[in-house]
Amino acid sequence: MLDTRPLLEVTDFPAIKRVKLEKLQVNLGYLCNLSCVHCHVNAGPRRTELMAKATIDLVLDFLQKHDIKELDLTGGAPEMNPHFQYLVAGARALGVNVNDRCNLTILREPGYENMAQFLADQGVEVTASLPCYAEQNVDKQRGKGVYHDSIEALKTLNGLGYGQSDSGLKLNLVYNPSGPDLPPAQPTLKADYQRELKSRHGIVFNELFVITNMPISRFGSTLLSKGQFYDYMTLLKDNYDADNLATLMCRSLVSVDWQGYLYDCDFNQMLEMPMIVSDKPRVHLEDLMTVVVDGQSVVTADHCYGCTAGQGSSCGGALD
Repeated sequence: MLDTRPLLEVTDFPAIKRVKLEKLQVNLGYLCNLSCVHCHVNAGPRRTELMAKATIDLVLDFLQKHDIKELDLTGGAPEMNPHFQYLVAGARALGVNVNDRCNLTILREPGYENMAQFLADQGVEVTASLPCYAEQNVDKQRGKGVYHDSIEALKTLNGLGYGQSDSGLKLNLVYNPSGPDLPPAQPTLKADYQRELKSRHGIVFNELFVITNMPISRFGSTLLSKGQFYDYMTLLKDNYDADNLATLMCRSLVSVDWQGYLYDCDFNQMLEMPMIVSDKPRVHLEDLMTVVVDGQSVVTADHCYGCTAGQGSSCGGALD
């Protein structure tokens, strides 16, 4: 796979500093039942990296000691980590809101038939990837049959109360462009999704997040192989909006990899650009148990323009 990191490291992106730490984003491993073209993690069925229980216990300790109330679980398919339910239950017992970044199809895999019920029982917020409301576009981007399984999983979640206005169970959908383009306006696309999914399948949801594809990992490699990398970087830089700097996720979030090492965001994690808070080459979760990171500089590179282009982009969708 072609590596874009050498092309991103020299940057003129503005310096930014951290504010109060509010969210811990934890990558539970790169194992996934899908291999999506846009995946910045390069996850797939053959990946073996999974967070161990000892590291998960450190995550729970960290949440408690820093009084963090937001836990964002990613992968791969985070549910495929054998300690996923242990972590979720432990965090919920601490009063932490847990967000599961779910690819939906995992809920249909053998062995995971009860996962949706577990998520509902624990009151977990589900943020699910559905790159389009049309079958052809989804299957092209994520694989044949993915759309059908995603729709069936959404129906299951709706049946458990997810997305219903009075249930308290939040169901968010995520849109990624299929190619080297900026996503459309989030409110407009949300209305399209609501109309189409309701009329075609009777499906309801709470929010739609539009996320810009990052020029890294599998998507970055695809850009290079097709000769589109430099044009895409020009697109991101030409649409830079300084107003997005104040609300970038990296200012109030710490990203944890499957081994427990820390990064300013999930994208930096995939580029192996560690968080800098000491003279150590890599900082581990246990090193930060009693350290306050407010005011620390964020490690940046040219891919950061992906988060500030146009309406802005983060794990929580558009910033504007």
